[in-house]
Amino acid sequence: MSADEGVPLVRLTGVGKSYGTVVALREVDLEAWAGEVTCVLGDNGAGKSTLIKIIAGLHRHDSGTYEVQGEEVAFGSPRDALDLGIATVYQDLAVVPLMPVWRNFFLGSELRGGFGRMDVASMRRTTREELAAMGVDLPDVDRPIGTLSGGERQCVAIARAVHFGARALVLDEPTAALGVKQAGVVLRYVVQARERGLAVVFITHNPHHAYPVGDRFLILNRGRAIGRHRKDEITREELTVQMAGGAELERLAHELAAYEPGTAYDDPRER
Repeated sequence: MSADEGVPLVRLTGVGKSYGTVVALREVDLEAWAGEVTCVLGDNGAGKSTLIKIIAGLHRHDSGTYEVQGEEVAFGSPRDALDLGIATVYQDLAVVPLMPVWRNFFLGSELRGGFGRMDVASMRRTTREELAAMGVDLPDVDRPIGTLSGGERQCVAIARAVHFGARALVLDEPTAALGVKQAGVVLRYVVQARERGLAVVFITHNPHHAYPVGDRFLILNRGRAIGRHRKDEITREELTVQMAGGAELERLAHELAAYEPGTAYDDPRER
């Protein structure tokens, strides 16, 4: 539950966005509650990237309303969103591969000691502590971040956002380029962020990654919301069907389930 009883931390109502004559989003509703994971699912071209940019403050919506804890906002830049605790971790990750983990953790927000010098000892210690709090066992924070696995780099980015005051965490396809084991690692840290009270918006095209960690699901197709569900309202299989093709695919699945050998379906020419 959010700080204000009964109010989601982030709420988009009837949000639309066009680029010239191209309609990228049309009347999309989304709620992200503190201590919950809201999964946004859709294939390529569904509108996920546009939605991320609106939530992150990179683009401004053309219609509808955007509220943070019940107060309507109109961000002019990602900094405006960050100032209200909305952090976005993009798929490509803004890291410098040859710099150590601790330096990437504090990149752009370095701690300073006497005479304006960087307080390296404090930054190393804080990086280790924050990673440990997220369940990441990485004692050597002097390693170049580029030597970490994709899943470990995602976890560093999540821990960094939490440390710097994120209340809502938007994750852009964090498991897209990962193998099964590393994807599982990232999903575990998504759950850790939820348990620390963040409102997590998990953008993905993979319902098998979304369903185990999600509390709410928003399914996009060509810029429209074709489904909004709580976890107790939909099964993993139903979620997959809706995302893959919606009602038409579900109709086909029912037809195949009812198929009996010896019917006209045995001969494709009679279908």
